[in-house]
Amino acid sequence: MSVSSSTDAAPSGDQPPSGSSGRMHGVTYWVVLAAGAIGLLMAVNQTFYLKLLGFSPLGNSFLYYLIGLFLGAAYLCFPAHPGAAWRTPWYDWLLAGTALACAVYLGLHGLQIIEEGWDFTAPLEATVAAGVLLALIIEGVRRCGGLPLLGVVLVFGSYPLYADYMPGFLWGTQYSFGETIRAHVMGVESVIGIPMRVVANLVIGFVVFGAALTVTGGGAFFMRLAAALMGGTRGGPAKVAVVSSGLMGSLSGSVISNILTTGPITIPAMKRSGYAPHYAASIEACASTGGTLMPPVMGAVAFIMASFLGVPYAEVMIAAFLPALLFYVALLFQVDSYAARKGLRGMSQEDIPRLWQVLKEGWPYLLSLVMLIYMLLFMRLEARAPYYATLVLLVVSLFRSQYRLNVSRALGLLQELSTSVANLVAILAGIGLVVGGLSYTGVAGAFSRELLLYAGGSIPLMLAAGAVTSFILGMGMTVSACYIFLSILLAPALTSAGLNPLASHLFILYWGMMSYITPPVALAAITAAGVAGADSWRTGMYAMRLGSVLFVLPFLFVLNPSLILQGPLLGIAVSAVTAIAAMWLLASALESHLYRVGIIGWPIRVVLLVATATLIYPEGRTDLLGAGLVAAVYAAAWFFPSLRRPVAAVGTAPSAPPEGGSRD
Repeated sequence: MSVSSSTDAAPSGDQPPSGSSGRMHGVTYWVVLAAGAIGLLMAVNQTFYLKLLGFSPLGNSFLYYLIGLFLGAAYLCFPAHPGAAWRTPWYDWLLAGTALACAVYLGLHGLQIIEEGWDFTAPLEATVAAGVLLALIIEGVRRCGGLPLLGVVLVFGSYPLYADYMPGFLWGTQYSFGETIRAHVMGVESVIGIPMRVVANLVIGFVVFGAALTVTGGGAFFMRLAAALMGGTRGGPAKVAVVSSGLMGSLSGSVISNILTTGPITIPAMKRSGYAPHYAASIEACASTGGTLMPPVMGAVAFIMASFLGVPYAEVMIAAFLPALLFYVALLFQVDSYAARKGLRGMSQEDIPRLWQVLKEGWPYLLSLVMLIYMLLFMRLEARAPYYATLVLLVVSLFRSQYRLNVSRALGLLQELSTSVANLVAILAGIGLVVGGLSYTGVAGAFSRELLLYAGGSIPLMLAAGAVTSFILGMGMTVSACYIFLSILLAPALTSAGLNPLASHLFILYWGMMSYITPPVALAAITAAGVAGADSWRTGMYAMRLGSVLFVLPFLFVLNPSLILQGPLLGIAVSAVTAIAAMWLLASALESHLYRVGIIGWPIRVVLLVATATLIYPEGRTDLLGAGLVAAVYAAAWFFPSLRRPVAAVGTAPSAPPEGGSRD
């Protein structure tokens, strides 16, 4: 396996921009880069209060300017139809210019919008500008988010127009057409609400950091680090894939771009070592999906969560750490058991870099990461931390000719920033319409009250309903869109039932992510299957099995807050240890292999599944029962050898099957 180089995509915080690369040439390329550069300068100016050239806009004006720049860039990046994927037709230039003009008009009147209450009554030209911008935002949602998300935005964004005709708890305050337009565009709870404020004030900085990490060789470093740590163990290439994809995903927050950049290196290496193509693809799909749940970055949705909860981002980071770690521990246990059962080797020694040499070459990346985490956790500089970390990374790279930031890399960084933020702005400005439609009509609160009433106070029933709803919505919406929608409708009901607020919001996030690895959608599995040349449906089924812990974890931490590191230290330690043991038993049962026993049959697998359930159950008294069951399994395997079968010695596996072959 070669880990000397890697090509990475900058983070988008959601699904990666697609269909934009074909247009990135000629005038379109330079205009999009100019929009990204101006947007970045504005964000830095606002974050550090620099007042460059005396420019210091009000908060709402700043948001309008950013929407104009990046929504216009979205029209230039993302085509209206496949036939325009490689060219920029005249009407996209017109729409981009119109979006910028309308947003600039509103930005220039930001103070009047606030002082004179233009969200209730405004001059005709302001209402017209708001209406045109609203229509352009809706088309931006269609281009960047797809038809399912467009349908949700249209239904709930237009809700104020017909709320008075709805029955029961769906009834709400009705608005006229003009009032709806003004409330959405000039009010503070819709287009320029929390989602857009998070992008403007926080996400842009982390996109810059991820892009800087990429262009200075961070992807190659994480691949080499994972190879140095895990490459020599049995099934080493699979463990390298898990660790490297987790590290990169934790910084990018983008599932698909992570697969498309690390997958072409990790998947062929896994296939060469003996992993079946569909199994290798499912490992990469699960590892990349988990990256969106792993701190420190976690994508845009984590920052939105912090804003909705009104807590520092550091609290979300801390709470998300142990569940994400448990997911990766479970993945590593499963690939290890699979390798043991199949007798698969690790990487050859000549392909494994020395750990000290990797750390010596890659210390700038570790330094920037440590700085980022320190500033987030201890200094609470959420907005400024990524800019400081980026500056350190770029300064250090000046002394390393291989990754020095030259003109080409700087332009690449700007392109990633421009396309990623344009994608986010187009989607989240549209999602703001959903937030506004439910908030202005008052339906969001009524929905939560009715859910509590129908559930009859049954927490399991509410959690089950929430899991199913999150999963279904996750099939047709981006993670951020799914989370924002359900955080308004479902999360208040869960917290009103007495559940931990942070755990409730993480519960929604985890279930919204599930569709990435679960058929029929399984976007991550399909993407990885394409890289591996494997059957997409079979890959999806294996990814669902490998990621099965994701179906369990949300229920665990929402019922046991110690798993999100809240509560007494002793309780947290006990919960962590028993949860890790449960992940090991679950992996052993799923992969039919138990350490120091060998290949196991269904009787022992069933007992291990029961032991897993007793260890993860919140009541501590069941832990002893789980430990007793494990001891009984080992005793039975010792005294009754017929219950197990030996495995091939590690390192003596037969050669890998032919391309496209399978040992499963």
